[in-house]
Amino acid sequence: MRISPAIGMSLLVLFMGTSGVLGSEKRQTSSSQASAQPSLLSEFRFGFSAQDPWGPEGQNGSANLTGEILFSKPFTASDLFTSYFIPRPHVGGSLNFDGRTSFAYAGLSWTVDVTPDIFVEGSFGGAFHNGKDHPLAHRQELGCSPLFRESGSVGVRLSANWSVMATVEHLSNGGTCSDENRGLTNVGARVGYSF
Repeated sequence: MRISPAIGMSLLVLFMGTSGVLGSEKRQTSSSQASAQPSLLSEFRFGFSAQDPWGPEGQNGSANLTGEILFSKPFTASDLFTSYFIPRPHVGGSLNFDGRTSFAYAGLSWTVDVTPDIFVEGSFGGAFHNGKDHPLAHRQELGCSPLFRESGSVGVRLSANWSVMATVEHLSNGGTCSDENRGLTNVGARVGYSF
């Protein structure tokens, strides 16, 4: 049995995030202790999304399992406003339950606090998908792989560690490899755990 790269990446993302959550130590209460032990991982997210609800892949309600790991910012800024311009690198994957397009992605995410409990986030990067390798009638014609990937989220922090968010993501070739450029748009909800 051959596992596609997108499915393999999705499983890897889920495994890495789960082992990080299960193996994480209790948070340090002192800010000096926390800064003395920087972490590579910032947050793990998992959830579900509707696959292209307005397009051919979304017919009959196709759904995805999603997972994402966000890494810590490469450096910090002295003030809050400047820190919003420093992105967090991320990797993730989306596994479709109905054998339609699955993908793995990587990029950068910018998170901005609207209030202490509400935040918005935008991300940009690239994605590899399995749609080109499996040309079936119920898959969206995406043109090539890799694709550009953009996403936007609105989230609520439930506690210091847990958050929930609504997310819209779009994959497209940006007209770089094909005249067909409708893309793939997914809408979903995720739960996040911050380390």
